Amino acid sequence: MKIFLNKSKLINLIHKEKNLGFVPTMGSLHKGHKYLIKCSKKTCSKTIVSIFINKPQFNKKTDYKKYPRDLKKDISLLKKLKVDYLYIPNHKQIYPNGPSRKIIISNFEKKLCGKFRPNHFKAIVDVVNRFIEIIRPKKIFFGEKDYQQLKIIEHFVKKNKLKTKVVGCKTIRENNGIACSSRNLLLSKKDINLASKVYHFLSKKKKYLINKQISLNVIKKDLYKMGIKNIDYISIIDINKIIRPFINRKKIKIFIAYYLGSTRLIDNF
Repeated sequence: MKIFLNKSKLINLIHKEKNLGFVPTMGSLHKGHKYLIKCSKKTCSKTIVSIFINKPQFNKKTDYKKYPRDLKKDISLLKKLKVDYLYIPNHKQIYPNGPSRKIIISNFEKKLCGKFRPNHFKAIVDVVNRFIEIIRPKKIFFGEKDYQQLKIIEHFVKKNKLKTKVVGCKTIRENNGIACSSRNLLLSKKDINLASKVYHFLSKKKKYLINKQISLNVIKKDLYKMGIKNIDYISIIDINKIIRPFINRKKIKIFIAYYLGSTRLIDNF
């Protein structure tokens, strides 16, 4: 595995690659990242992973500072997975003139997480666009756990006719049902047990919610009784009706964002 800290050296080497898969990460790699890398390796000749904690997408400085970091462990894991290239840029390489204020994205940004994290998705699309310009991958891989992010990026790439295909990959879960996330490292054992209960509870109630045999308010009350202190949202959405052109076929998902202590978790299923 070749590790690049320098953008120019990276560009000189990888622009010869015609079938390059790209997995952007913020480090603290887990089973979900492993799956994205495996998906890239299956369909692309070479795979590049980036590790870059994107400061502009954090709404609170404290969240940015406490985001889990373990570069040594990440590099060891990527070597075991036989990743071809690793890019670890600094802030100036990605934002030589600061973040862009001209990014235009889908109105879907105003729903779900967007209501509680202003400009979060614009910051994500901005950094992804910058990485695409540098790396020029044939495919870029994202997990469906961050479904809103996936759809917004997908829309941006298509609308701007970028020559990169966005590939969504299934959510990978721990044995207890919790969606794999770097933020899980910030949870206590008690929090992990509660997150597992939330996932199993909502999975069982999904069909009743879809059939309107139970209301979201009742579900919320039950979650609070279980010990959840703060819920940003819980929504039922037809994902084929979120970004035009709409597909004339129903596909319902439950979306949730809630806090365990000061750690915010999101999920959809």
